[in-house]
Amino acid sequence: MTHTLFIALDGPKGVGKTTLLEAVAHALRRNGHTVVRLSERNNDPDRAQTMALVNAYARHPQVELERRICARLADSRAWITMQVLPRQPAGSLILMDRWYASDAAFRRGVPFEEVLRLNREREVRMPDLQVGVVTAPEVSWARAAARRSGLRSTVLQTFDDHVACTEAFERAMIDQGWVVCRNDGTLADATTQVVAAIEQVVHCRRRPADGRCGVS
Repeated sequence: MTHTLFIALDGPKGVGKTTLLEAVAHALRRNGHTVVRLSERNNDPDRAQTMALVNAYARHPQVELERRICARLADSRAWITMQVLPRQPAGSLILMDRWYASDAAFRRGVPFEEVLRLNREREVRMPDLQVGVVTAPEVSWARAAARRSGLRSTVLQTFDDHVACTEAFERAMIDQGWVVCRNDGTLADATTQVVAAIEQVVHCRRRPADGRCGVS
């Protein structure tokens, strides 16, 4: 495999996504892969300006303002696609913490189909494997509440908001056919599930004609 493999993990707040990503990276390295961990937030050159719009939207929700947020995020992903992803080692597995699929969870007024269009128009790199991490809303809400930093969300303020976020994300997962990882159980179980899906894609890249390349 001479090209990078791009895997994105997305999900609502409190689903344990970042902890899972760390465990998956460790397991893949143990399996002999070169793994690069990236996050959209830390590589976004315009994060401060975009978050200013998010804060304004939280105070006065308007669909047009949310549409501007979606467009700015798509612009930033296009920049990451052109400036960051090509610099990663050939043959590496790039694990991205959040990507365009996160908009399915956190945007309330803009349909996810429009989000996809904005990203495709800007030639944002589509993941070779999109993993949606979910739990029951009460589980992820309790996990977020138990963290020292709490929910840490400008967009979500109530449990009802969180339920809506989870439901919207799960609908998008079904519509888009993403790999679904339910993280209600142990970290080991979720890690095994995601690593198996990634290894299957790696296998297909190396032997694309063997007829066993479906990811479920």
